[in-house]
Amino acid sequence: MRRKVQIGIKLFTGSDQGHGQVALLPLATAKAAVDEAHRHGLLVFAHPTNLEGVRIAIESGVDVLAHTVPESPPWTHDFTQQLKRANLSLIPTLTLFDVEARKANAGDQQRTAFIAHMVDQLRAYSDAGGDILFGTDIGYTDHYDTTLEFTLMSQAGMDYKQILASLTTNPARKFGDSLRTGRIAKDMKADLVILSADPAHDATAYSKVRFTIRNGEVLYQER
Repeated sequence: MRRKVQIGIKLFTGSDQGHGQVALLPLATAKAAVDEAHRHGLLVFAHPTNLEGVRIAIESGVDVLAHTVPESPPWTHDFTQQLKRANLSLIPTLTLFDVEARKANAGDQQRTAFIAHMVDQLRAYSDAGGDILFGTDIGYTDHYDTTLEFTLMSQAGMDYKQILASLTTNPARKFGDSLRTGRIAKDMKADLVILSADPAHDATAYSKVRFTIRNGEVLYQER
């Protein structure tokens, strides 16, 4: 019997309309969508854009913030505790904001400040013990190299063990599959990534993949 594939849905609780305008998903609509998704055992991700988008995500019961929040003041201790109480995981997708700044032809100083704002949000939530999940925005962007993402996560103060957890044990737990995957142990799935360098010395080593193994089968080998 094949195991049911678990998927999720993504809500734009706050959608950037340009010129400083953000379209907000009505809370009642968001809550109905979340309740229905949870009824089917699915996680719900949210694209918040601003603090009101985050509020809607919290009050509707969303599980994961799919991005840090461009239109947000610095994250305070009280704010990060509010996110934690809501059991919200965070996928930072910091590289996305470098891509967006370059698309907008932002100057180097402006782009650097914009990205630093996102890095500071990740630092605040990570330091508060928030749940961090690694992710990219591939599909929307064509930036496949993950080197910058790991560099920025390191700049946010995450050590190599925390980054490793964001790639393995954290998502396994969030997706309810920690008894089968996320760790190297007896009776776990033989899903492995072999690196060509040691991330304990340089976090970007996580982007230097030598082998990818799924269910014991080599799917990728560095040439």
